[in-house]
Amino acid sequence: MDDKARAFLETNRSAAMITLRRGGMPHVARVAVALVDGKIWSSGTQTRLRTKNLRRDPRSTLFVFGEGPGFLGLETVVTILDGPDVPELNLRLFQTMQPESRPGYLAWFGQEKSYAEFLRMMVEERRLIYEFDVRRAYGIY
Repeated sequence: MDDKARAFLETNRSAAMITLRRGGMPHVARVAVALVDGKIWSSGTQTRLRTKNLRRDPRSTLFVFGEGPGFLGLETVVTILDGPDVPELNLRLFQTMQPESRPGYLAWFGQEKSYAEFLRMMVEERRLIYEFDVRRAYGIY
């Protein structure tokens, strides 16, 4: 992925994530993405269909929405991060996506949550991180 694609990801965080069902039919979900330490991350849960699909076949395509006709297509292989540090990884991800938040707080489904509340919710929701290894990038960006 080149510097221009990285710059596009810094300002465009809305994406469609495509995974493959068992029979090969694509499954699409709208997600938020962000660059964290130079890696593309998104958040999900243990019970999402896309998680099940990725555990079987880690290939995924991201379509990152831009302004007007702009877009970034990313063919990727996904690593699922689901260890004991995942609540803190989700905190880092959402801090990156919400840099304007009040210190010590994040918005979660329209409500402001303290970091402690947010971490507790990440555990309760069985959250994980999708980490995308880009194999090919293309688009109008």
